[in-house]
Amino acid sequence: MTTNTLYQIKSALFGLCVGDALGVPVEFLNRGTFPKVTNMKGYGTHNKPPGTWSDDSSMTLCTMESLCNGYNIEDMKQKFCQWMYEGYWTHDGIHAFDIGITTSNVLSQIRKGVAPKESGERDEYSNGNGSLMRILPLAFYVKNLTNKEKFTAVEEVSGITHAHIRSKIACSIYIEIALNIMNGQSIIQAYNSMKSVILNHYFNRENEKELLNFTRILQEDISRLSINEITSTGYVISTLEAAIWCLLTTGTYEDAVVKAVNLGQDTDTVGAVTGGLAGLHYGLTNIPSEWLQVIARKKDIEELCEQFSESLT
Repeated sequence: MTTNTLYQIKSALFGLCVGDALGVPVEFLNRGTFPKVTNMKGYGTHNKPPGTWSDDSSMTLCTMESLCNGYNIEDMKQKFCQWMYEGYWTHDGIHAFDIGITTSNVLSQIRKGVAPKESGERDEYSNGNGSLMRILPLAFYVKNLTNKEKFTAVEEVSGITHAHIRSKIACSIYIEIALNIMNGQSIIQAYNSMKSVILNHYFNRENEKELLNFTRILQEDISRLSINEITSTGYVISTLEAAIWCLLTTGTYEDAVVKAVNLGQDTDTVGAVTGGLAGLHYGLTNIPSEWLQVIARKKDIEELCEQFSESLT
């Protein structure tokens, strides 16, 4: 794989991990109730040192490691279980923290060996952001696949934990924007190009009503909304809207993730989802070095990125 691809992988993954770590200390706090986050801090909500990333990065790293050996849903499931039960790909190699309810429920079933291939919860109230937060490495794997193969893979990987069509569409939107950025498009171009691809694929009788939930993303220009119209909860559409809005209304990696984290509530995930695409667009060299230096397991992440890049050849 080309040096450029390795650079893109590192940019995306460190962009995500840094955004996650920025948000960890203020997670669950409401907008405007905490001092503005402008730098990498520690402790706070989870009492973790600066540079600590959470479940968002852990599951993303598990996804990427699994893909190093090819596309295997069963292997991915086992990696996620190793993370939750054995501390695999956690910030300290010991303890997983901040695990979502849907993810926890599903992985406990997988651990018992009773879950089907698409093991995720399917009801409408199981549309948290737990699959969106970990989907980004898949963009590098599917970039040369047909549209049908690409969407099938994204939906299957989401469906490990979040199998409702809403979560699957959200992941597909995110991956499509990532692919467009990887192909050299600006953020606004990547956003606009995504719309027609997603609508063409999903607009049918079965999904027509479901797509109404994505109206602000797919039918409007979400960048025109005010901050008071943007929520930042753990609901998958809320997280996706917030991330796209932050990307479209800023001009640097730093500004995008700082804006994301200061929205409050699910700060680590909004920071991670924003940071992954912002890192991919602005590049690793434009992520503040003082933030990168304190990221937990930095060398391990670098080595995994190199392994992933080599596996794609």
